[in-house]
Amino acid sequence: MQARSRSGKQEERTFTETARRAQIVDAAIAVVAEHGYPNASFAKIAKQAGLSSTGMISYHFRGKDDLIREVIAEIVRVNTEFVVAKLDPEGGYTARLRAYFAANLALLDEYPAHQQALASIIANARPDDLYTFGLVEQHLDLTRNQEAWIRDGQRAGAFRDFDPTIMVLAIQGAREAAITRARVDPDFDTAACARELADLFDHATRNPS
Repeated sequence: MQARSRSGKQEERTFTETARRAQIVDAAIAVVAEHGYPNASFAKIAKQAGLSSTGMISYHFRGKDDLIREVIAEIVRVNTEFVVAKLDPEGGYTARLRAYFAANLALLDEYPAHQQALASIIANARPDDLYTFGLVEQHLDLTRNQEAWIRDGQRAGAFRDFDPTIMVLAIQGAREAAITRARVDPDFDTAACARELADLFDHATRNPS
């Protein structure tokens, strides 16, 4: 009975700690989005999270770099799940490519703080930070998956013959430029931009035969 009791307490503590870590990460995203990465202090994050002191943050994270790494992982997770959910119902490679732009730009409406926080971290990170925070790893994984998907579409006959690496660079560049413009221009029509980009890359990739 004592062993089971201790096990139960451990399980409860683990669940509580997991919830607290998530609470701190969510607060950090909000603070970075509002104040910018350089000004995202533990004091601001603790206040946002409703914590009595910064010690609770230090208990769960080894430092700011460790916390920011978790922030980025959470943003990437949310973004990926949102975009994939929009792509899954679409049929065929061409339809999925078109839906990709609509889904990514819709992130700005659904999760504006996440996108603002990520942009601030990337803009202010030192070169070594890109590795420390896992940004390089995340980017390489995404790029490899997109290139593999393009090659699958070419083998299926949906896309014409072109270099998938170059096309993915163009797609990612257009996505980032559109998101950057939308963040700074309140009159920017993200839905119209998504349609135009979808048309552009549809023509660029479609197999004419």
